[in-house]
Amino acid sequence: MNDAAPRRIWLCADDYGLSPGVNRAIRDLIERGRLNATSVMVVGPSIDRDEIGALRAAAANSPRCAIGLHVTLTAPFRPLTMHFKPLDGGMFPAFPKLLRAGLLRRLDPEIIHAELTVQLSAFTEMFGRAPDFVDGHQHAQLFPQVRDAFLAAVKTAAPDAWVRQGGRNQPLARRLGTPKALVLDVLSAQFRQRAAKIGIEFNPAFAGAYDFSKRPDFGVLMPQFLEGLPEGGLIMCHPGFVDETLVSLDPLTTHREHEHAFLGGEHFPRLLAANKVTLG
Repeated sequence: MNDAAPRRIWLCADDYGLSPGVNRAIRDLIERGRLNATSVMVVGPSIDRDEIGALRAAAANSPRCAIGLHVTLTAPFRPLTMHFKPLDGGMFPAFPKLLRAGLLRRLDPEIIHAELTVQLSAFTEMFGRAPDFVDGHQHAQLFPQVRDAFLAAVKTAAPDAWVRQGGRNQPLARRLGTPKALVLDVLSAQFRQRAAKIGIEFNPAFAGAYDFSKRPDFGVLMPQFLEGLPEGGLIMCHPGFVDETLVSLDPLTTHREHEHAFLGGEHFPRLLAANKVTLG
């Protein structure tokens, strides 16, 4: 009989602050013990005093829950600093343009660092403390040139925070079958090396990336995410309720409601137990 203690993992809901419906869904799952982390978009349109207070109250009643900063550098959101570039119509560049500029070494690390420093400061002002961890919208923290500025800003403003990397310990054959996860593996290798070099902690493994365009069943994917995930590993998720704000900003809509339904349903706790995993 295997009496090994269950592995504690992070189940992190991204995008708090994106819309009222996303915020409400995340708080609901935190209050029910179905999440133990969420990351906040300080540039999001739905992050005001009431939304911050409601999240702090939900997390206070669920002390297992960590609150982090969801660094945002891509459209359709706008920078907090005046001189950020490149810009597209006053907004951050689209995800492909930012990644391409980083790969071609065309970004200005000082400008990126300044924006990240201000976002970290905004989080601290909103919550009265530094974030527990820092990750990135659309994994921008992993991009070339961005990653060094990101790690330097975190080291200065939130030295006790851990950061999110997107690589996972899986057989090569499985990684080759999921192109999105393979790209994250490649980008994360350099990120982990740089974080370790300057003494910043990070999650040992990552899961949760999938192709939203294929309308997958989140309940089928979750067992795959849990398989082999080590102690301290992290699963990213995006629960939410669809509202007008969400529809105007993000193509990921009904998938969020499917994720919320599964995470809030009866099967999820049994799945965690069967895989000897806990959020506690």
